[in-house]
Amino acid sequence: MRWNLKSKPNKEKVQALQEVLQVDEIIATLLVQRGIETFEQAKSFFRPTLNDLHDPYLMKDMDKAVSRIETAIVNQENILVFGDYDVDGTTAVSLVSSYLKTDYSNVATYIPDRYLEGYGVSFQGIDFAEDNGFTLIIALDCGIKSVDHVAYAKEKGIDFIICDHHRPGAILPDAVAVLDPKREDCTYPYDELCGCGVGFKLIQALGRNKGQTIQDLVPYLDLVATAIAADIVPMTGENRVLAKFGLEVINMNPRPGIKALVQNVKKKTLTITDVVFIVAPRINAAGRIKHGDYAVQLLTEFDLKQAETFAQEIEENNAERRGLDKQITKEALLQIKENKEESRFTTVVYDENWHKGVIGIVASRLTETYYRPTLVFTKSGDKLAASARSVQDFDVYQALEACAHHLEQFGGHMYAAGMTLKEEKYSVFKQAFEDVVKDTINPELLIPEITIDMEIDFSDITPKLIRILKEFEPFGPQNMHPVFMSTSVFDTGFAKTLGSEGEHLKMYVKQYDDSQDAGIGAIGFGLGKYFPLVQDKKEFQMAYVVDENEWNNQVSLQLNIRAIKEYNG
Repeated sequence: MRWNLKSKPNKEKVQALQEVLQVDEIIATLLVQRGIETFEQAKSFFRPTLNDLHDPYLMKDMDKAVSRIETAIVNQENILVFGDYDVDGTTAVSLVSSYLKTDYSNVATYIPDRYLEGYGVSFQGIDFAEDNGFTLIIALDCGIKSVDHVAYAKEKGIDFIICDHHRPGAILPDAVAVLDPKREDCTYPYDELCGCGVGFKLIQALGRNKGQTIQDLVPYLDLVATAIAADIVPMTGENRVLAKFGLEVINMNPRPGIKALVQNVKKKTLTITDVVFIVAPRINAAGRIKHGDYAVQLLTEFDLKQAETFAQEIEENNAERRGLDKQITKEALLQIKENKEESRFTTVVYDENWHKGVIGIVASRLTETYYRPTLVFTKSGDKLAASARSVQDFDVYQALEACAHHLEQFGGHMYAAGMTLKEEKYSVFKQAFEDVVKDTINPELLIPEITIDMEIDFSDITPKLIRILKEFEPFGPQNMHPVFMSTSVFDTGFAKTLGSEGEHLKMYVKQYDDSQDAGIGAIGFGLGKYFPLVQDKKEFQMAYVVDENEWNNQVSLQLNIRAIKEYNG
């Protein structure tokens, strides 16, 4: 593990912010590290409002999209809302379809079958639209590379509106409107929206023409916040505003589908992390194990009893997903060892029997063991399909682009992607991917890194600090939970491992001899292996986030340990 302690920011800037905000040096330092240097910037950060959202008509083609939808409604056309089967796609479809249905009934939804159709816009979906008299398809979280599909639909007299956030290819589809802030010719002020976020901008534009205000659209923000959390987009700008107010909806007045998913969670207030680990996997499980339609049914159901029935089915899907994930990860790790591939620059594994719905999760698990770009392949029809995951600061999408001549299709982001190829190309592609990564990756990136904001003493952790740190939420990429480091730390004699295999570490820690009589509770998930390093009151160095533990309606300070290493004074 590489420990990367951020350099201290400009002292004058920190002092100036301290004075104007009346905060201590720790808070001012954290803010300047995040690019917040003035009172106005701090005000926007700590007190975001829905008025901070940008005008949706600043997005290229928004006027065309709104005009075409309004024409469809006037002419009583059938509208098909089409989206991907993951959380971003199913929440986006749920959002746009339920919004349109509030005053127009000729609207249906379509989620492609992960196994029969694969990712994105499908010819089968377009045939379904033709067979059922749909003349307009609104594609969400997909479509930006569907040049052939949109052309195919056009031949059948079906128009497309694309709402996507993935990187476009060299040619844009010939759709009525292509809403994608990553278009080179789009000057929209914020280009890190998720697919559901782009869908929200669409309903914001439609709503304005109907005289609605942003307050009328607040009930849809629970879906947007869920998508932002699940898709791991930057928690900055518009995303942070949408996530913050969406979390408020989730906690105070969520739609019945989300309420049914979280009602057994023993927490008063859910954080964005809870959404990532509790809500998102369950929504995803529907598309992974059965069909993404189940997620849309859940998220658009307004009868709580019916939503609870859907949620129970999805809970069963999630339990099945966990079992498959564990088994396939075990088989993949064995394959790496049997092939003697432990020291490669990449992990590329394949088994025709692996469940396509969990290969993305397995890829993430493998990167935890072998920290390197990872692809997990399985059989999908007459081709192979894979999910890719990367390591921090390495663009796996670019690496795939360099091997594109071996692939049938691919798409995604810097850190996650999907692809298909012909089975006979697997071996040659596997070697090509290894060569590209070997030639382009900085070897340092193959060692996991923890980035630490600053070093503090335990005595700095005051109720005021904890209160202000909460105001930094919601956390996510580019606004991560502040990570602190303290030295000369020791356990008070209560250190123990938890979990069926002793994989977690629980302690009560002190720093120096005079601090905190009973010590501060600390938990290290997955850090049980460090028990020998901390037992017998040995001194160590610790990287952690300041957190709270909620148990039996009692809330207490808890340090969430991210890394431990020896300390020799």
